[in-house]
Amino acid sequence: MCALDVLAPVVESHAEAAERDDELAEALMLRHGIPRDVVMALRAMSQAYRGWGGSAPVGRRLADGEELEWAGRRMRVLHRPGHSPSDTVFLDEESRVAIGGDHLLARISSNPLISRPLGGRSGEPGSGRPRALLMYMESMRATRETPIERILPGHGEPVQNHVALVDERFTLHERRAAKLAGLIVERPRSAYELAQELWGNVAVTQAYLTLSEVLGHVDLLLERGAVHEEERGGVTCFAAG
Repeated sequence: MCALDVLAPVVESHAEAAERDDELAEALMLRHGIPRDVVMALRAMSQAYRGWGGSAPVGRRLADGEELEWAGRRMRVLHRPGHSPSDTVFLDEESRVAIGGDHLLARISSNPLISRPLGGRSGEPGSGRPRALLMYMESMRATRETPIERILPGHGEPVQNHVALVDERFTLHERRAAKLAGLIVERPRSAYELAQELWGNVAVTQAYLTLSEVLGHVDLLLERGAVHEEERGGVTCFAAG
């Protein structure tokens, strides 16, 4: 089996890696206002899903930027973290066709799910969290500058104009950040409260997905100094300025 070098330890120790991921998710959900009963229910569901996965030995570890020969082709390995920390694009530089997974999808924007970073950096659960959307936007910038004619995604139709699509995604993220900024100006809110304002009940049934979405766009606002964090009763809230 081939795997990205920084992903190999996760593939070879699936159960341990999944437990660390759940610890991060639990700490973040509680810190950002998601009710404990919802958090515990999602934790139990995640543990049940683990039975569908398992560890596997990695025979070849692939470094970002190296060439991989297979099926009569040479593919450049391009690590593009963000949607997940292990997202990788395989580019045939001769034909300029890339196998893109979920890095870029034609019809929907891939959600940057907050996950533990790869490469030995564990991160403190619930604080010092990975900035998944900022990482994803950096990866999209790199892909935008890569000469590609067509991207074959993990699902959906091929991407024919990746430059235009990346620009479209950046516009979408700016709109979402502006909408959250407007809600925060009204009054300080937790990420869970912001998710409820945007998606209502979906913020309960898809609590971690919507939390990741909100925190990603709040990170854009934090980076620009448009909002700041406040702690209220052990829950992080975001306030204007």
